Amino acid sequence: MALSSDEIERYARHLVLPEVGGPGQARLKAARVLVIGAGGLGAPLIQYLAAAGIGTIGIVDDDVVSLSNLQRQVIHGTPEIGRLKVESAREAVDRLNPHVGVETHPTRLTPENAAGLIGAYDVVADGSDNFATRYAVSDACFHARRPLVTAALGRFDGSLTTLKPYATDARGRPNPTYRCLFPNPPPPGSVAPCAEAGVLGALAGIMGSLMALEVIRTVTEFGEPLVGRLLMVDTRAMRFETLGYGWDEANPLNGTDAPG
Repeated sequence: MALSSDEIERYARHLVLPEVGGPGQARLKAARVLVIGAGGLGAPLIQYLAAAGIGTIGIVDDDVVSLSNLQRQVIHGTPEIGRLKVESAREAVDRLNPHVGVETHPTRLTPENAAGLIGAYDVVADGSDNFATRYAVSDACFHARRPLVTAALGRFDGSLTTLKPYATDARGRPNPTYRCLFPNPPPPGSVAPCAEAGVLGALAGIMGSLMALEVIRTVTEFGEPLVGRLLMVDTRAMRFETLGYGWDEANPLNGTDAPG
């Protein structure tokens, strides 16, 4: 895709990076990225994807903006309280970068609608805050053969990985699925929701920005993605660690006994 003179100036700092350059920026412009959730993770993620020049951003969220969101969901402002988050986020993207298209999906992603939503995009970034959605997204991405960038927040810690289980590693083995890393969701009630446990607002900014970096990496193919690696961030000790994980042949998606 050709870049306009305005886009050339807007993305000048990308264009001078040999790892991105004109071809990489053109791929960003052509890309369609689906963001699950316009909350703590989705807010910075959407903003940096828009600033980077992703051509089309789809946003899935059925919630409205509340006052307690604004400590971390920085794409929304006080005047947007009570409005749908997808509409608030769309207007923020319009202000930031008129070259980016936004498709809003004011619904909750479920196993029933996941395939239809995910199939229309090239890359998926999951910033949801519940395990049911995470498993529905990861399973649907596996079947649709879509790369998935997924992150989670704790009180002072976060984690991030990239999944491409439809591909193989350097040794010819399948890449791991989300269920290789987390075979089953935790028992109901064992993990306190954000409203009860709390979350450091700036942590959401860190993890959402790292998600955007992984999406941009996936589209432009620079560097080494977090495939088979879980990045863990502990803001109390300001420590970043990476845990390797691999394919589990017992996993139900691409394991040895998986259907098909």
